[in-house]
Amino acid sequence: MDKRSCKLVVRATTRTASRSPNDGDARGNMYYLGFDPGRDKCGVAIVDDHGHHPVHEVIAVDQALSVVETLCEHYPVKMIILGDQTGSRAWQKQFQGALPEIPVKRVDERFSSLEARDRYWQLHPPQGLQKLIPQGMRTPPRPIDDLVAIILVERYLKSLESNPPTTTPPES
Repeated sequence: MDKRSCKLVVRATTRTASRSPNDGDARGNMYYLGFDPGRDKCGVAIVDDHGHHPVHEVIAVDQALSVVETLCEHYPVKMIILGDQTGSRAWQKQFQGALPEIPVKRVDERFSSLEARDRYWQLHPPQGLQKLIPQGMRTPPRPIDDLVAIILVERYLKSLESNPPTTTPPES
């Protein structure tokens, strides 16, 4: 594991080995791992059910599986949310093989890069002359795949709100 991967682990909070993915953390938070697959780099993010994202990074493709496994060891990940475009079926198979106890859900990632670019400028308002350039013409100075991973989880959670699971009432 390289220094960048170790940085992810250092920022992660540890969990006990006996905890199942559906237990949540000590405060009852459930975590989702967002993953934006790519050809050269991938975005990965841990997002809790309140929308907080304690970890989000852009990582090289060859490190992705080991970083995801490490994050799943340190956070009680309920589900892996995967963008449905570039190589998503292959990544889904890899995650299901390496982490069979954690379900993988593919989410529509159309226009997520545009949304992530807007999010970048909300989080990091332009300074100096950058303010004069219209937002649609600005290019973030770093890759934003990690922000895409956050947006994928947010889309999944929003879909749960609009389509809550149906339960049948018990018979009297």
